[in-house]
Amino acid sequence: MRRTSFTEKRTIDRSIGARPVWRCGLIRRWALAAALLAVTFALLVLPAFVSAAPTERPNVVLIMADDLGYEGLGCYGGTSYLTPNLDRLAAGGMRFNHAYSTPLCSNTRIQLMTGRYAQRSWIAFGILGPTERTFGHLMQEAGYRTCIAGKWQLQSYDPPDYPGAESRRGLGMHAKDAGFHSWSLWHTGHTEVKGSRYANPVIHQDGLFRQDSAGRYGPDLWVDYLNNFMTENKDQPFFVYYSMALPHWPMVPTPDSPEWKNPDRRLEEDNRFFKDMVEYTDKCVGRVVDKIAELGLSENTLILFYSDNGTNQKLESRLGDRIIRGGKGLTTDAGTRVPLIGSWSGRIKPGEINNDLIDSTDFFATLADLVKHPLKGYPEIDGRTFLPQLFGRKGKPRQHLFCHFDPRPGWDKDKFRLLRYARDHRWKLYDDGRLFDLSRDVLEEHPVLLSSQNGTAVAARGKLQTVLKQYPLP
Repeated sequence: MRRTSFTEKRTIDRSIGARPVWRCGLIRRWALAAALLAVTFALLVLPAFVSAAPTERPNVVLIMADDLGYEGLGCYGGTSYLTPNLDRLAAGGMRFNHAYSTPLCSNTRIQLMTGRYAQRSWIAFGILGPTERTFGHLMQEAGYRTCIAGKWQLQSYDPPDYPGAESRRGLGMHAKDAGFHSWSLWHTGHTEVKGSRYANPVIHQDGLFRQDSAGRYGPDLWVDYLNNFMTENKDQPFFVYYSMALPHWPMVPTPDSPEWKNPDRRLEEDNRFFKDMVEYTDKCVGRVVDKIAELGLSENTLILFYSDNGTNQKLESRLGDRIIRGGKGLTTDAGTRVPLIGSWSGRIKPGEINNDLIDSTDFFATLADLVKHPLKGYPEIDGRTFLPQLFGRKGKPRQHLFCHFDPRPGWDKDKFRLLRYARDHRWKLYDDGRLFDLSRDVLEEHPVLLSSQNGTAVAARGKLQTVLKQYPLP
């Protein structure tokens, strides 16, 4: 087990020059005792969590839920689902109030893994360009053992009869080429053969399809795989990316649902199962966190929990006394505001809340900052590190977010259109000129008319228009 003290060691200069008379010797002894007492007191009252410096190569576990808005967690005020493990993770670490994603999974996942806005490298939905450089590559080069488990869906997406599919099928990146030593994944090939991700899952693991998944639950197998990986690599730095399948549609029973007892009902679809799925999401996170503690690695492991987009539009959840309808696929807060929790025992001060703007591209930058690995040979990234904020420092927080959202081309994506916007905490400007005051209109139902804009609105429009001009259409 690797341990590194985060308390700064102090050295006392005991040199006092020429040999003193006996009285000076007495004074010297009293002075030395006083100095030692002062240093001891300083070490006891030192704000250790704030001043702590990261270890040279800490472990990193990045967990990303699939289709879970911030309203789904108790620590954000959600009351529809029980999420004790995630709530405890937030209580022991830092919760970010203004973390955002893009409205759909593929767009977010590409930005998360590359640190670059989707417009720079976008090919098609479900396609990660085969020449992209991912955070898997980054962490491997930094000397880490790397592992991914869960959902991939970045190599081939279009069914064969979809127009244009012949030019895109199989074009993306395979997990084995994405910088991961170990991988256990669903949907690593063509869409029509991806199979189930839940009951009786189809899992491609380290080059072979698992033959023992009948009657079992995909998320359980992935947690087992990740926990085994951490156990086998506990004596060297590791990077784990748990790309969760939960709680994405289809809404089906979990092993904790009564219906699971009947094998014929395990793939039964009904929105009522979403509650069970969110709570099983929390259970899976708890198992991973507990394994880290069991291995004695809590003080040397940064845990990050995030989500790729908002909750499914067919679902409603309670947030305090409000009902929040999911907004997946929409560029409103309902589709893009997601949970972000950072936890590191002894490093991140418990119970902290951060209100900085965080974007999906920022994770790559944060990892690069954490491991201090040079990015020579990598394309320019758009992300900004939030590592200082995790350690209680101000850092250089974002003043704005930018989003280029266009999931086309791709099967079932013709219903979308290109949307581009820039936003800060209060204002949001689309490139078609629509300006929204999110402090009054979070669902973006009433654009602020040019004729009614005051000085604050005019200034916000000018600032955000400048941001949009920084990212012209490719």
